[in-house]
Amino acid sequence: MHHQTLTLNPHTPTPNYGLRCPFPSFIKNPRLTIPHLKPNYATHRNHVVMASHIPISCSSNGVDVSVSDHRRIFPFNFPGEKEFDVATLGNLCVDVVLNVPNLPPSAFDERKSYMEQLSKSPPDKKYWEAGGNCNMAIAAARLGLRCSAIGHIGNEVYGNFLLDVLHDEGINVIAMREEDDIIKTSSSSEYETLLCWVLVDPLQRHGFCSRADFSKEPAFAWMKTLSDEVKLNIQKSQVLFCNGYGFDELPACLISSALEYAVEVNTSIFFDPGPKGKSLAVGTPEEQDALAKLLRFSDVLLLTSEEAESITGLRNPIAAGKELLSKGIRTKWVIIKMGSKGSVLITRSGISCAPSFKVNVMDTVGCGDSFVAAIAYGYIHNMPLVHTLTIANAVGAATATGCGAGRNVAHLQEVVRLLKESNLNEDDNYWNKLLEENPNKDDITILSKTTVNGIKNRFFNHVDLQKVVSEVLHKLEVALADGILSS
Repeated sequence: MHHQTLTLNPHTPTPNYGLRCPFPSFIKNPRLTIPHLKPNYATHRNHVVMASHIPISCSSNGVDVSVSDHRRIFPFNFPGEKEFDVATLGNLCVDVVLNVPNLPPSAFDERKSYMEQLSKSPPDKKYWEAGGNCNMAIAAARLGLRCSAIGHIGNEVYGNFLLDVLHDEGINVIAMREEDDIIKTSSSSEYETLLCWVLVDPLQRHGFCSRADFSKEPAFAWMKTLSDEVKLNIQKSQVLFCNGYGFDELPACLISSALEYAVEVNTSIFFDPGPKGKSLAVGTPEEQDALAKLLRFSDVLLLTSEEAESITGLRNPIAAGKELLSKGIRTKWVIIKMGSKGSVLITRSGISCAPSFKVNVMDTVGCGDSFVAAIAYGYIHNMPLVHTLTIANAVGAATATGCGAGRNVAHLQEVVRLLKESNLNEDDNYWNKLLEENPNKDDITILSKTTVNGIKNRFFNHVDLQKVVSEVLHKLEVALADGILSS
């Protein structure tokens, strides 16, 4: 076991609620064509404003988009309440977690040979774990959210394992498939559940590899269209979560289609590009186009400071977050994660900062997925931003105290315990320096354990940790009691 301080995020003062647009805003763009609405959806077009297109280009500094002030706005109303809180898109895999003396080599051919050697002897089931977007879905379900996982799962032992895990967690699975190919090619290796080998060396460093790493095509390149079932699930979900690893499995055009449809049916989009963001920015034209759309049309963006710098070319995480926010069409929140120091959440009305919780870190795999699940929890419940970030910090930190992800992500009881301990890792000098680099007079909020000395005397809004924790615990303990009663 190694000891680290895990940082996650907190945000604004009290009744500062997440922004909600009653309708999505579209900009007429030849590269972002929104399909016509089906007649069975109650569509109301109250007013139309002439729109210009958005030129999209990718450069070494990321995706550069110029936006006209003239926008075409379609207010949409869909009858009935959303059935699901969160739907995840793609990236459903089985992690095979193994301790190895050395991490896999970096050279392409050697790495491929290494993985093929591993694959010859299927490991015992005790080493299997649900991976990829299953982490986010499980963490969200344990917070009491109604979740579905959209993706391809094969009809073999690994696929059955994954279905059992998700079913046990109360997660609905929506199969992605090409209807004409279900029977005739179902035995092909291209239809098998994706395996990800998670390799851990004696220093607790991680290496990852899967068959998707060794092909120019996505693992499920045969998948070309969204089925009616998938579209219906997107329509019925409040949030659709996408991440960069989805491009390893699904064609970029299919991800773009899901994004466009989510915008059409007023489903909020969360996007975490992860380490893939850098390669997508210089990838195929289809990948660059899909990345540009996700960065512009997502409601919530989540990135590390390194990822934000690679996309924007700006080293300062707050400046990078503002850049992403300013270029966004629907973007409401940009969250920048800065490792053990903490995180920042940027909206159009201000900046919120939070130090991490101190925990004994066992494994960081799945922490980011757990974190975004808690962000979705606060977003969906329209909670004050500082409360949302406090929950996210606690959920991510609690996951770090276990080993691995999947079924090992934090349970609600662990999150409640961590919040009650309230062991915040404050670093006034760091936040002072970071915020002094911000030239604008933004409304800045900082979650604080104390209210004296250092950063507490500056012109920031200080939100008392104990007050926030008390209010968050009340909400979570009600959910915990409901879960116990219903189990």
